[in-house]
Formats: sequence, structure tokens, C-alpha cells
Amino acid sequence: MTGSVVAYLVLVLAVAAQRLAELSLSRRHERAARARGGYEVGRGHYPVMVALHTALLLGCIVEVLVAHRPFVPWLGWPMLVLLAGAQAVRVWCIRSLGERWTTRVIVLPGAPLVATGPYRWLRHPNYLAVAVEGVALSLVHTAWLTAAVFTVANLALLRVRIRTEDRALAGASAVPGVPA
Repeated sequence: MTGSVVAYLVLVLAVAAQRLAELSLSRRHERAARARGGYEVGRGHYPVMVALHTALLLGCIVEVLVAHRPFVPWLGWPMLVLLAGAQAVRVWCIRSLGERWTTRVIVLPGAPLVATGPYRWLRHPNYLAVAVEGVALSLVHTAWLTAAVFTVANLALLRVRIRTEDRALAGASAVPGVPA
């Protein structure tokens, strides 16, 4: 195994560790939101989202190892920079939402929309960052198949997720006890 493959595996594992830490943070925020009357909508797509993000990480590893994808400097270094930028935007999103950030769609009745941080300019900046991150992480070590499959699947998932979230935030379908 080459040094670049080892470094890439460490990178993918670091992203996986970050995701696990974010899940822990999300659970704490979910409990706090529920204690304040929050409720979840759109529960049905959540397992698909978890599976897709897990598949992204596994796909990066498997494709590089099995297909012997090389590190191509003219592609890998810019993708690493893009990945770092996407990570920074994700952290900015999490900090801007504070306790309202979760991996699930939790509605807090009467809470105003967050309009600080990147939410001043985009309605769903975290999803843009995740889309960029999936492509960039894959292409750091030329896992182009993983990048392509993730992009197509993520676009389909985001179509459902953003509609669900927009309806919930608008209050159109956010009825306690009624699954979305």
C-alpha cells in the first residue's frame, strides 16, 4: 500500500470520526429540542440518508483499494482544498444553528428561521457543503465512480429532504404525531 493510500484512508477515517461526533451532538440537540416541544417530521428518509453517507465513506475506501485508484496531484490537491472549504462551511452551519442543528428534521413550534451565518445568503447551505464534500472527498484519490454514484443518489435524497424541511419550516405539514 502506497503512502498516498494510507494518507487517504486516514483522511476518510477522520471524516467518519467527525460524522460520529456530529451524530452525538445531533442527539443532544434533538433531546433539548424535544424537551422544548420539538417534534420530528420526514422520518422516513432518514435511514436512507444514513445509508448513503455510510456508503460514501465505504465507497471511497473500497474503490481506492480494489480499483487501485492513484493519487493524481493536479486533481487531488485542489479536491483536498475544496474538501477543507466544505468542512469549514459545515462547521459554520452547525455553529450558526446552535442547538437547533440536528441530522433530523426537528420542528420547534414558534421558533423563527435562522438568518445568521451562511443562512443569510442560502436557505440550505449545509446541503451544498455536503454535496461538495462528497465529490471532493472521493476525488482526492480519484474515486470517480464513488463521486458519481454519491452525487446522483444525493441529489435524489436532497430533493426529498429539502422539500420535507421546507414544508416543516413553513409549518405546512408539520403536525405533531403525523408522520411526514
